[in-house]
Amino acid sequence: MKKKAIAVVAGACALGMLLSGCGGSGDASSNASGNIITAYNSEPQNALIPGDTNETGGGKVGQLLFANLVRYDSKGDTKMEVADSIEPNKDATQYTIKLKDGWKFTDGTPVTAESFTKSWSYTANAKNAQKCASFFSSIKGYDDLQKDGLKGDEQLSGLKVVDDKTFTVDLNAPDSVFPIKIGYLAFAPLPESFYKDPKAFGEKPVGNGMYKLDKWDHNSQIVLTKNADYKGEEQPKNDGVTFKIYTSPDSAYADVQAGNLDVMDTVPAANTKTFEKDSSVEAYNKAGSVIQTFTIPAGMKHWETSTKEGQLRRQALSMAIDREQIVSKVLNGVGTPATDFTAPVIPGYSKDLKNAKYLKANPDEAKKLWAEAEAISKWDGTLTFSFNADGGAQPIYEAIVNQVKNNLGIKAATNPMPTFQEFRNAISDRKIEGAFRTGWQPDYPSAENYLYQLYDSDAADGHGSNDGDYKNTEVDELLAKAASATNDDEQIDLYHQTEEILLEQLPAVPLYYSNADGVAAKGVKGFEMDWQNQPIYENMTK
Repeated sequence: MKKKAIAVVAGACALGMLLSGCGGSGDASSNASGNIITAYNSEPQNALIPGDTNETGGGKVGQLLFANLVRYDSKGDTKMEVADSIEPNKDATQYTIKLKDGWKFTDGTPVTAESFTKSWSYTANAKNAQKCASFFSSIKGYDDLQKDGLKGDEQLSGLKVVDDKTFTVDLNAPDSVFPIKIGYLAFAPLPESFYKDPKAFGEKPVGNGMYKLDKWDHNSQIVLTKNADYKGEEQPKNDGVTFKIYTSPDSAYADVQAGNLDVMDTVPAANTKTFEKDSSVEAYNKAGSVIQTFTIPAGMKHWETSTKEGQLRRQALSMAIDREQIVSKVLNGVGTPATDFTAPVIPGYSKDLKNAKYLKANPDEAKKLWAEAEAISKWDGTLTFSFNADGGAQPIYEAIVNQVKNNLGIKAATNPMPTFQEFRNAISDRKIEGAFRTGWQPDYPSAENYLYQLYDSDAADGHGSNDGDYKNTEVDELLAKAASATNDDEQIDLYHQTEEILLEQLPAVPLYYSNADGVAAKGVKGFEMDWQNQPIYENMTK
């Protein structure tokens, strides 16, 4: 297999910067002494089950609790972790995976081939309603696990256990990205204890990663301690990580300045101008992999992605937004205006795709397109923009609403929701009318992660991260061809063709790429951020 798209980047199933909510503040001083790192986080949306985690509040924790077949280093390169070898057949439709010796869960039970095959099947099984189910759609038997009448313990027919350390994976079609994507959290192994009581497990998960969970005080803190039995090559340099749950990034920043919080992976809007010159913190600010967007449900009346009227309205709305102004005036330069649906650090990223004009501010053209839509059918509603109020998004969406009103001449309003958890639940339950904030912190190092997981039909209807339920057979076919491509240039060309359709129909509207920006307290050593725009928690000491 060619090493392809490896120096790329990985929500979710997870979401980044503004996507990470900023859920009540716990006692920021507890565990602040010794070699324990305290870190900013939001309250996870769901229980800490790998296959049901598609946002950063839970994702940050899960990545430290579980070790996968492969891992990604700080640059996004893929390295072997629990796997000893991953061998494809000639056309990459089958993989034989062998495990290393000695890996075990924190309850003392061994990590076996079945630890992976049962976990993957559980997540894929529609009866279990896991948010990351669509990640397994390329494995044979996935469609059978989407039928009605399942018990929940049915297994993917494409997974076969050869012995305790070996299993095979049969795919529906060639998939050259498969050896990369299996480093994503949803592909984590699970111990037998999980199946006895998944609910209890989610409150105190048993993993095989760098850390183990000590306690989870909801809306306050999540305490992780070093796992002495972790078999990975990169051992943690500290004794634990305590994630503190905050309702405001501003109060978290003040705690970092005071030395009461060690690290946070975002910078409040009020501090973006000054944080790099702030002598009370250690600052980090580099180009990142997270794309920020907003989504309008694909079937929303007058805004359907499948109709000319809907496409015209989406194009007009997008061209009414001045991304350059938002980045410079609201973000104070901590970001880059979006030109496609991936990110600048991804192979295949482009600034000049066909239809990219719809991402450039052009009020006159926006009004013209809107008039064309109105000639098809009148719409006299108010377009609301929903977002979580605890994540720093308010000034961004206030700016967007003002631009839309002024440049397009339609009624628009913000609709802040109190917490990230409440906001994500409303999205998952399809209860939001109008536009809502979305974005993507990549899960594994491939452009496929941005496009398939967000816009393929398999990821719609609650089976994945296609929150707008966008469906387009041409997009599905192009993504399937890209997965089968063994040549990098051919694959990138197929991704570009996919994006050109997305740029025309705009199931989501790209806004900007977030920088990897954050701060650490003075006295903290080893503060860096990785390809996911996340601090490398295990390397930090004080």
